[in-house]
Amino acid sequence: MSLVAESLGYWDLPKPEEKEKIKWLPIPRVSKTVPFGYKVDEEDDKILVPIDEELDALEQAKKYIRQYSYREVANWLSTTTERHISHEGLRKRITNERSRKKAASTKRNWAKRYEEAIATAEKIEKERVGARETGS
Repeated sequence: MSLVAESLGYWDLPKPEEKEKIKWLPIPRVSKTVPFGYKVDEEDDKILVPIDEELDALEQAKKYIRQYSYREVANWLSTTTERHISHEGLRKRITNERSRKKAASTKRNWAKRYEEAIATAEKIEKERVGARETGS
């Protein structure tokens, strides 16, 4: 069977690369479902504790999405972490993270523009006395 698979161009996803460790933090539990990479805290069921190995593998999976299909990456992720995630679940997770990251970036840009506008308005207000300019 492996000879046939190799002749058809069979390939396997590479193993995750070892890089700097990311410090994952606990998050509050919002819904009944527990997201991939987290487990319910044994002391407080309203807090989700990160599972470092799963979250590190998920970060690596995001890089594999550029080359492989969601189904292939989800299968790799499930076998690597021994916790099931469907291809649709993986797609939704990645899509939501991208949209949240983009929204946060947009809001930071708006905040920067508003700060600049406030600084400009304060500068103008210091220079003038009234609300309108008098003609001479």
